[in-house]
Amino acid sequence: MSKDILKIYPSILAADFAYIADEVKKAEDAGADGLHIDVMDGLFVPNLTMGTRMCAAIRRHTSLFLDVHLMIYNPFDWIERFVEAGANRINFHLEATEDVEETIDYIHRCNIEAGLAFNPETSASLIPKYLDQVDCILMMTVPPGFGGQPFDHEVLDKISFTHAAIQKRGIMVSSKEMDQPDRPLPIVVDGGIDPVTAKLAKEAGATEFVAGSSLYGAPNFKQALQVLRNAIKD
Repeated sequence: MSKDILKIYPSILAADFAYIADEVKKAEDAGADGLHIDVMDGLFVPNLTMGTRMCAAIRRHTSLFLDVHLMIYNPFDWIERFVEAGANRINFHLEATEDVEETIDYIHRCNIEAGLAFNPETSASLIPKYLDQVDCILMMTVPPGFGGQPFDHEVLDKISFTHAAIQKRGIMVSSKEMDQPDRPLPIVVDGGIDPVTAKLAKEAGATEFVAGSSLYGAPNFKQALQVLRNAIKD
């Protein structure tokens, strides 16, 4: 697997919001491939986090890829606002709307990437239906809602199942970099990601890794990101 398709997105949820510009620069200087922004409404998940104003503030301080994760009900209503705030990809949850395909289509009509997120308890049998419609599958490896939770190893089987389905159907997406070839549909893992769990997820087929506490909680962010990147090398 080419290292060029393996991406690391630090999760802003684990950053110090009082110094958000510095926290964004820290990730950028360390060589992060993008930033992951968790949006929670206190209803779909039992927590409240940031919204469009935080996304826009982050965008003002970086040109990095912004991977917005909507853990909210009725995600359709917020798509345009997050696009205007600078999102490059919007991920939403299968269970959050009755109009999954319409929501995917609208995200694409806004000229950004669409990702579909699956909770640990969601059946893997629901995933193949959407593989041809999205730009990534986001696999939650913890129950959504709070950072710092332990990695759920049972999700590894779901990652392997999804990877096999993508390979069997030969589903490819265009690379974000103009000079890079198309790549297999990305599988993003989010939750409890550190060098050990990232390696396990990568071996199961994951290609993009959201890491929060293991990066922003480390004494040296840049060193921690490099250790994580080394762990997912071939």
